[in-house]
Amino acid sequence: MRSRDRTAREPSVPAGYARFTAFEADVVARDTCVDLVRQAMRGHSLYGYAAAHPERRELRGRAPAYAVPLPGGDPRVVVRHSRHGGLLAPVTGDRFLAPTRAPQELATSLRLIDAGVSTPEIIAYAVYSAGGPFRRSDIATREVEGGRDLAALLGDPAARRDVPEVFDATARLLRTLARAGARHPDLNAANVLLVRRDEGAYRAVVLDVDRVAFGTAGDATIATANLERLTRSLRKLRGLDRIDISDAELAALAAAAGRAA
Repeated sequence: MRSRDRTAREPSVPAGYARFTAFEADVVARDTCVDLVRQAMRGHSLYGYAAAHPERRELRGRAPAYAVPLPGGDPRVVVRHSRHGGLLAPVTGDRFLAPTRAPQELATSLRLIDAGVSTPEIIAYAVYSAGGPFRRSDIATREVEGGRDLAALLGDPAARRDVPEVFDATARLLRTLARAGARHPDLNAANVLLVRRDEGAYRAVVLDVDRVAFGTAGDATIATANLERLTRSLRKLRGLDRIDISDAELAALAAAAGRAA
């Protein structure tokens, strides 16, 4: 049973979410999905449930993530296990100081959505003890069906004709982030997901928002930082011969990102 002191240290739960315990983890989930997440975590961590699911679809990144249905088939979620990146990753691995980045990622995603930024809804996160002040965490986001990341689209010769539309959607996302005052320090081509709408146009969705920082809404320096980070990623991919993008197309993206919404 959790002590009163421990409860007091836990981050607050946003409206529409509920906290409970499952598989010796502190879990926060959409209140409409609590029973489904409980079922998923009977005998498993949240990530363990996804990794063992017979219908799992593996998504590559810093570490594998898995797209799976929650028990009963709906909703479909993408579950990832949080890990550090950078030079210290071999040392720090998947251990974070309590309460981990998961509560902040939930708060950030809700703030972005409220500001009109397209980012996947967080369905649940689970935080596990990892000794002393350290914790591990899993996060489940609602799957964005039919999406392809910007790197994959630009690397597909068959999608070459869609580059203007793809960059137009990406520029809209950059403008929306700037209006929200949201700086994404890891805005690379793999963290921009493109989805075709029913009418054929693209919508851009931003991923991995756990490190997003907020400043002044509409701050030009934030807009510039996001654009430069994404452009560096695209130039790196071009240098590796993974995408075919011209300087003129990159300049067009920059111009479109700077237009008033």
